[in-house]
Amino acid sequence: MEIDIKRDNLKLHGLLEGTSTVENDTVAILMHGFKGDLGYNDSKILYALSHNLNDRGLATIRFDFDGCGKSDGNFTDMTVFSEIQDGIAIINYVRNVMHAKHIYLVGHSQGGVVASMLAGYYRDVLEKLVLMAPAATLKTDALQGICQGSQYDPNHIPDVVNVHGFAVGGAYFRTAQLMPIYETAQHFDHPALLIHGLADQVVSPDATRKYNVIMPQTEMHLVEGEGHLFDGPKRPEIIKLVGDFLLK
Repeated sequence: MEIDIKRDNLKLHGLLEGTSTVENDTVAILMHGFKGDLGYNDSKILYALSHNLNDRGLATIRFDFDGCGKSDGNFTDMTVFSEIQDGIAIINYVRNVMHAKHIYLVGHSQGGVVASMLAGYYRDVLEKLVLMAPAATLKTDALQGICQGSQYDPNHIPDVVNVHGFAVGGAYFRTAQLMPIYETAQHFDHPALLIHGLADQVVSPDATRKYNVIMPQTEMHLVEGEGHLFDGPKRPEIIKLVGDFLLK
């Protein structure tokens, strides 16, 4: 079912699936990556993952971050911090409207960074965390003035940087440079599943290796031949891995 969640003056568009009622005891929240959306067809990993979890009896919420997909807002205003605010609104919806007692977070790419930091903030609320190719390298990239091949002066950040046709606001890079990603995530002391393709050309697997070092209770899988979007031949194996972890 389609849901709309208010965050400040913005309306976030989401899908609640795998259930016919709003109230659910257990739910997984899925978070998409940079320049992405909640996944509107089977080519997207969050779509495939969500439907697999639903088939196995787990309700899921996927949503478009502000400025993405069908949600309100301008992409130029998006930052990781604004997406954290979106995530807080979703968590509050799951807690207060759905009355869920068991809440899991799954994040892909930049959504993995957001999920990892939310897990640190809500370590008393969230029970399990899945990070798929988490893009913690966005901080070092911002310090170097690089974003997916686009370059800018990291010491004199422009108001807007064009990244493959997407206008990314300067505030995104300014906040990314000083973002305490690992320092926040390390406070999550519940089970965390880390998955990264060794053929990822967008985010180095070293980002996931560092999560594996700084978080206290992790299970890491580095997958040969798999890229950043998890659209290779091992996708079914990866999807099963996530389901087994969340449902055990």
